[in-house]
Amino acid sequence: MATNYKEAREFQPAIISYVNDLPNICSLLGLACTILAIYFSIIGVYYAAMIGMVWAVAFDWADGLVARRMKERTGSDRIFGGQLDLVIDIVSYGVAPAILVLSYGEFAPIFLPITFIMLAASAIRLSYFSTFGLSDESKYTGLALDNNNIALVSIFLLEGILSYGIFTSVLYVSALGLAVLNVSQIKTPKFSGNSRNVYLLALYTLAITGIYGWKLL
Repeated sequence: MATNYKEAREFQPAIISYVNDLPNICSLLGLACTILAIYFSIIGVYYAAMIGMVWAVAFDWADGLVARRMKERTGSDRIFGGQLDLVIDIVSYGVAPAILVLSYGEFAPIFLPITFIMLAASAIRLSYFSTFGLSDESKYTGLALDNNNIALVSIFLLEGILSYGIFTSVLYVSALGLAVLNVSQIKTPKFSGNSRNVYLLALYTLAITGIYGWKLL
């Protein structure tokens, strides 16, 4: 037993070696976009934050598409990639949207409960699926977290149309609704598992980037 453990340790790859993996590179690029989204949310440049949030989803979906097409990946590569995705998802789809809502609400105490609910729902959902996995390869139970970003980026298009007070309420209620859907028992399609949907998301990402980029000018 001791010999087998020693051999396993000897063949254990270096931590940094997993960066030399295209799906993981996509995941890390998505994390970089999330960091930009958080930064721009904090300083109040919300249109730039929207671009970061939608690109985070695009890279997340791309890493899954690339991973499925790479036949040479080992079991440990897939396990590591899955764990990396899990950690990044809580930041991209939990922390970033929560900071967006909190910042847009000018960090008023009334926005702390919704921030907690959003983060708690994200953590509970990811922990649940880390424990039980998927019961159906084509559907999720509850709304997948990546849809939070897609929805919020779309909803934010109303920001320039509605008054600050009305839009703040819309954003608050929308964030609460998404959190409830994240931990609900309803069945929702697994959009990211379809190659066609990945390409549609790419078009959506480019369109959103163009719209918000224009608003930044």
